[in-house]
Amino acid sequence: MRVVLPGRTDPASVLRGLRDRDLNYSPGEVRPPEWVFDEHRHVLGREAPGPPEGRGLWRRARELVAAYEFTPPEIIRAFHAAGSELLGRDMLLEARLPGLRFLMGVRVTAVRDDADDERTTWGWSYETLRGHLERGRVDYEVVKHHASGEVEFVARSYSQLHPRAPWWMRLGWRLFGRRVQLRFYRRAGRRLRGLSHAADTVVVVPATADLGAGWALRIHDPVP
Repeated sequence: MRVVLPGRTDPASVLRGLRDRDLNYSPGEVRPPEWVFDEHRHVLGREAPGPPEGRGLWRRARELVAAYEFTPPEIIRAFHAAGSELLGRDMLLEARLPGLRFLMGVRVTAVRDDADDERTTWGWSYETLRGHLERGRVDYEVVKHHASGEVEFVARSYSQLHPRAPWWMRLGWRLFGRRVQLRFYRRAGRRLRGLSHAADTVVVVPATADLGAGWALRIHDPVP
């Protein structure tokens, strides 16, 4: 664990350090009750029945989900190398708490793109890398139900606090962790609904940027 005093951090240099990292868990370990399983569904709206329209709601939502633009910035910010392919992409997540910033790595390990007579689904998944405070996987999907025209955002995950997390992180997790998780999913659904209905949505994904203004300690790799 490395603590960085308030100031500027170059995410590009941190991202380069993620290239040789492995996942911090094995899927064979994932089972209740040690792991938490979530599924959150948010109706974004409707378009005409049938497959997705050319520039309709489903396609706008897909672009936003692909760019990870739906995340509530007061909870999570994400950085990745400009121009990198989605599948296999390393991402630096900055989890934001009052006075603290946790900088942690994840990797995109799956992209889904399929359709049948009933629905069209597109989405992607990331998994946690060594150094992350949590262990697990998150799946994000945009689904269009052809019969009704309903467009839905679905977030599924399994996760646990890393067993080697320091005692003070465990205490904080018991007090705040689960509440922050659930608030993230609620805010993400509302944010995506609002952005996907905007007339002209501009997505900016910086290659390098200041990881936030204001006073905060930044903790790199919370779990060595």
